[in-house]
Amino acid sequence: MKEQYTRVSAYGLVSNDGKMLLCRSSKELPRWQGQWTLPGGGLDFGEHPENAVVREILEETGLHVCVGTVATVDSIHDESGLRNFHGIRIIYHTNFLGGELCSESYGTTDYCKWCSQDEIRSLELVDIAVLGVKLVFG
Repeated sequence: MKEQYTRVSAYGLVSNDGKMLLCRSSKELPRWQGQWTLPGGGLDFGEHPENAVVREILEETGLHVCVGTVATVDSIHDESGLRNFHGIRIIYHTNFLGGELCSESYGTTDYCKWCSQDEIRSLELVDIAVLGVKLVFG
């Protein structure tokens, strides 16, 4: 029987002036490299999801947010790899507070930017970003 692994992660819907914040996956995630995702990531042991999303957004983008309500909780399963994976992804509405947009140097994302709805149509999005775009723009 394959090992089972569960990962809980928190992501933020960050928007400002009609644009949505997205981050490009880096070479650290070869399966998704170059595809666009929501800012966020895995919880540290014992970390509250609300604290995790604030920390992850700051680490990945340099921006400050405060957490709003839970937009949705998404659950995914993948049993095709070396271990069975179950991902629980909490997506929060956030309020953008400020900061200077910058990108991680050595993380799972390598570039972040504010994207208009028209621009998003031309980007290759991972599934969590597709869900996030629907939640923000309808």
